[in-house]
Amino acid sequence: MAANGLHSLSRGKSKLASGSAPTETKRIWDTKAALRSFARTWTSELEERKIRTKVLSPGTVDTPMFDEQFPSKEGAAAARRQITEMTPLARLARPDEIASAALFLASDQSSYIAGIDLAVDGGLTAV
Repeated sequence: MAANGLHSLSRGKSKLASGSAPTETKRIWDTKAALRSFARTWTSELEERKIRTKVLSPGTVDTPMFDEQFPSKEGAAAARRQITEMTPLARLARPDEIASAALFLASDQSSYIAGIDLAVDGGLTAV
């Protein structure tokens, strides 16, 4: 896609290329990228006020809402299997694990942490 469009670029113009993903998935990715960008920018801009910004990026969490996304129990089970197989820790996150990470980032224990994106996703984004 990018190679096909490069010849048509005029000087001073830009072009955005993206992969193919469902619209809702792209919105989620775009939102997460924007939040990461805000955290990096705000880390610099708010440094004099001693405000630390951090982003928490949870993986798939084992909640009733996960199952409700699918039209059938079988569909939810298939998605759960697929995500479990892709995730190095081979399971979905528990809600309390995400909450613990959020509490850590909000606590004084993270007082020397700023501008990060903490992926709590069982290692999925690391592989």
